[in-house]
Amino acid sequence: MKTVLRGVVYFVLVFGAGFILGPIRVLWLVPWVGERLAEMIEAPIMLAVILLSARLIVRRFPAALRTQYLYSGAIALGLLLVAEMILVLFLRGLTISEYINGRDPVTGALYLVMLLVFAGMPWIVGGRRSYKWR
Repeated sequence: MKTVLRGVVYFVLVFGAGFILGPIRVLWLVPWVGERLAEMIEAPIMLAVILLSARLIVRRFPAALRTQYLYSGAIALGLLLVAEMILVLFLRGLTISEYINGRDPVTGALYLVMLLVFAGMPWIVGGRRSYKWR
């Protein structure tokens, strides 16, 4: 149960930060520098949020096994993808294929890398401690 809680808290922290940064990027940064550069500027900020959030959950909800951090990251990733699809389908009025096809190739690739980093960061941060592998 702690694994699920860890994943939910991690998702809430990172999604909350993204939910705050998204409108700032779209309303202020995109008109100034363009969509591609705005997303590339936001990425390191989100990387810092991901790292700090992962460190927080690893400290706050320590795991007996390092692999539990990987499961928590997978749970958080699943929640993030569901939340993104809900936002895309209902708030933006796009289909999933329209959303994927409308992404910039460079920032789309960056987004995929960030998703993988997001999913794996609790495991990476949690690996700095000594845990048994089972």
